[in-house]
Amino acid sequence: MGDFRIPLGDWVDAFVDFLSDGLGWLFDGIATILSVVYDGLEWTLRTPSFWVIIAIFAVLAFAVKGVKLALGTVLGLLLIVSIGQWENAMDTLALVLVASAIAIAISIPVGIWAARNEHVSRAVRPALDFLQTMPAFVYLIPAIIFFGVGAVPGMIATIMFALAPGVRLTELGIRGVDREIVEAGHAFGATPGRILRQIQLPLAMPSIMAGVNQVIMLSLSMVVIAGMVGAGGLGGEIVRAIGRIDVGLGFEAGVSVVIIAMILDRLTSALAAPRVRRRGAARLTAGGSGAADAVDEVEREAASPRRQPTALG
Repeated sequence: MGDFRIPLGDWVDAFVDFLSDGLGWLFDGIATILSVVYDGLEWTLRTPSFWVIIAIFAVLAFAVKGVKLALGTVLGLLLIVSIGQWENAMDTLALVLVASAIAIAISIPVGIWAARNEHVSRAVRPALDFLQTMPAFVYLIPAIIFFGVGAVPGMIATIMFALAPGVRLTELGIRGVDREIVEAGHAFGATPGRILRQIQLPLAMPSIMAGVNQVIMLSLSMVVIAGMVGAGGLGGEIVRAIGRIDVGLGFEAGVSVVIIAMILDRLTSALAAPRVRRRGAARLTAGGSGAADAVDEVEREAASPRRQPTALG
């Protein structure tokens, strides 16, 4: 093709410059809000004694899973304390929780919208393919340009990297609800909003929670990359260990990341068990024996074993 070359990179540079000049105020506002939320959560996790935080996680683990998970949570967090990585682990946990919460708050509504509108689904799918296949390090470039260095660009890159599975699995879960059950809701005069809240979302909850789990796991996988832009925490320790060729420090920080990942994974996996509230379904189809049959059908569907999807594509 000779010297012919499409200046795609130049176009992207020009577009980024345009955004930076025209929307700098917006990026500054986003950075301020994220910094305040992150600093507040970081202070909340680091200020109390580590025993308090461990006790909170142990109670939560016991409530959702039982004694084994609670005991494993306590032992894992005590190991983090014993190797001197507690404060870094809390910094990382704060970053992951903030980024995951924002990614979930975006991905679930978008997934619901895509499930209910075929045009939106077709428009969202290539964007999700792009987000999932783009190398993670590439997200750091616009994040640094728009937000500088520190925890904020790390959170922005994490949000972009973790969005896709939440959207895909939410859409998959909503679309996977038995059409006959939805039609039964329509037959009893329920509005689309009530059908969504009281039939589709409860029955799709296992798939949605699997998406939440994947969002959190992908957020944790970005910890090291976030450390490269000054986010600190365990990612910063791993980056420092790479610079010093310090195997011991890298192993300690890496083990701490693994422990946090295992705890969050077990907690969110336990919450993904199929559940449906009889009272909500009864409100949807209240009145008559036919309504009771509809409620029973919803509950049988929710209680039946459902094969969870493993592929995100």
